[in-house]
Amino acid sequence: MARKRNERQNAIREIVRADSVRTQRDLVDALVARGFKCTQATVSRDIADMGLHKLPEGVYVLAEDLHLQRMVSEFVNESNRAQNLVVIKTLPGTAPGVAAAIDVADLPHVIGSIAGNDAVLVVAQDDEAAEDVLFLLNKLHRPQDR
Repeated sequence: MARKRNERQNAIREIVRADSVRTQRDLVDALVARGFKCTQATVSRDIADMGLHKLPEGVYVLAEDLHLQRMVSEFVNESNRAQNLVVIKTLPGTAPGVAAAIDVADLPHVIGSIAGNDAVLVVAQDDEAAEDVLFLLNKLHRPQDR
């Protein structure tokens, strides 16, 4: 039973990072599409156990991604991808903090990051992984009124 829960929660991590999940029903549907048998009540317990949070935009984010979300929403101006590389433009002096948040988030298939003063270079395992990183960054980005 614990093994099924762990597998399901690992799938939830992947789904939440890869998609803009807005409702528990969306999450149940995504899990069922991956072959899991679960109910909305089960997913509700998983959300509580995992500490998932809903951003003001209405999408779920993992607890471990909250720090990254704060850093991205406050300091990132734009992100772009070139093959397996993601270049993140930040406010001056904030790139090291953004890079550290990326490293702590332990994103799948990210090899590492390098920060300058106002830019971060993220090296992903392949093009698809870089696209996933870019999607997550865009999902977490909430431009602040500056």
